[in-house]
Amino acid sequence: MEWQPSQCTTMLEFGTTSSSQHFPFLPSKTHHTSTSLNSKLTDILPTFDKASPQSYSTPPTNTMSSAAEIRTQLLELIGRNPAGHKDAEVRSQFATKLEEYSNAEGCDPADVVFAIGQTVFGVEVPPPAKKSKTGNGSSGEEELPIVDFDYMKSFMKEVFLSYGVTPERAEICADVLIESDKRGIDSHGLGRLKPIYCDRMDDGILFPDKPIDIVSESDTTSLVDGNLGLGLYIGPYCMQMAIDKAKKHGVGFVACRNSTHYGIAGYYATMATDQGCIGFTGTNARPSIAPTFGVEPMMGTNPLTFGIPSSDPFPFVIDCATSVNQRGKIERYAREGVDTPRGAVIDDQGIERTDTEGILKDMVLGKCALTPVGGAGDKMGGYKGYGWAATVELLCTALQSGPWGEDICGIDRATGKPKPMPLGHFFLAIDIEKICPLDEFKKNAGEFLQALRESRKSPTGPGRIWTAGEPENDARVQRMAQGGMKVPVSLQKNMVALRENRPGLKEKYAKFPFE
Repeated sequence: MEWQPSQCTTMLEFGTTSSSQHFPFLPSKTHHTSTSLNSKLTDILPTFDKASPQSYSTPPTNTMSSAAEIRTQLLELIGRNPAGHKDAEVRSQFATKLEEYSNAEGCDPADVVFAIGQTVFGVEVPPPAKKSKTGNGSSGEEELPIVDFDYMKSFMKEVFLSYGVTPERAEICADVLIESDKRGIDSHGLGRLKPIYCDRMDDGILFPDKPIDIVSESDTTSLVDGNLGLGLYIGPYCMQMAIDKAKKHGVGFVACRNSTHYGIAGYYATMATDQGCIGFTGTNARPSIAPTFGVEPMMGTNPLTFGIPSSDPFPFVIDCATSVNQRGKIERYAREGVDTPRGAVIDDQGIERTDTEGILKDMVLGKCALTPVGGAGDKMGGYKGYGWAATVELLCTALQSGPWGEDICGIDRATGKPKPMPLGHFFLAIDIEKICPLDEFKKNAGEFLQALRESRKSPTGPGRIWTAGEPENDARVQRMAQGGMKVPVSLQKNMVALRENRPGLKEKYAKFPFE
């Protein structure tokens, strides 16, 4: 059977750790996003059906009459170059155009293109300061409309229905996305509805309602084929299968092949914790990490995600990429005038670079690569991050006989057109009651986690220690108190575009709350 969100009364209250961009009160070096996006351009952007990759010549500034026109040029540049984050010339053009957009009158400070610039192209152009519309000191962000979560989930469900997704699966897909917004992980919720799922269905590289086939199965294991359907319903199906097996036999493991982007990995870990299990999941991605003692990107940033129940009002859910950092952090070092820590970046000559300005120049030229957690070489344990990244890749490909590297890059090198990205996932559930009483386990886990939070604080830190899943809890509490989620102008435009282009939506959503 397929898992339903309504099966669990407290399902997915909290989840995966995230970066300080979601929680401004966190020090930037404390948490990691669920996955580093440098290597996942098509996980954020719409795909364009063009004959071949092409550069985009930046018109003279005096031809630009509005921020909207500049934004359109940015999107055209991205769309015409799906693999542009690997091209030094395209990255340079993107940086120039993003700077122009930032300085243009009418630029939306919350526009997703700034996040794309930082996380995909490694371009950290700050958005313009938010302006007060009332003169009372309130910011544009504060004045963004707040939309009720139930309303937004219903809208997303209707969008999936318009593509032919079955009602049962459309409900699950919408639940995965809205849960991300509830947790404060805005990059994986409404912000991905159109560019990742809708645009890919439009392009025919992701399918709205493919069957899920069970290739092989035992009491405790299964191999599943998603047939390039929506990962948003394939993932919950697989995790629930693993949980059901665990409830019967103590442990359940499901490997999946031919899936697609399945949303926040922490969703699946929390499915397990909500049902009294320890959960573990992972997914592969396009290559960006060089192996230890190597210089060629070979593995994705491959997150490892664990979920562990506790007596806290939220589970312990750790969801981290296996790379050290992103270009944006190196650009921060440049602004601060400090060296890049040795081992975070390696160039094509095998040199562990610390000269921040030089690193930035060579990254534009494609002469540097990210290193795994622990850094380059083995002095600081880089082989550990490399090993973990390789472990995820193996668990996502070896059992499934699945593709990796260039085969999941999302672009046909011969034609420049988008192509399917058949991803692999794995899901593990362990039923705690088969080993010890669940309440006893939660008590033991909660006491340890509370001790961590109450331990001695650094005199130079923020005065608080978090445990995994706690920042998402904070965000959820705050957003529920405010009555929903804020919808940036760029996402308002996406919603309007979907309403205008998808059958049946105009009648049901004649006027959005922000209109």
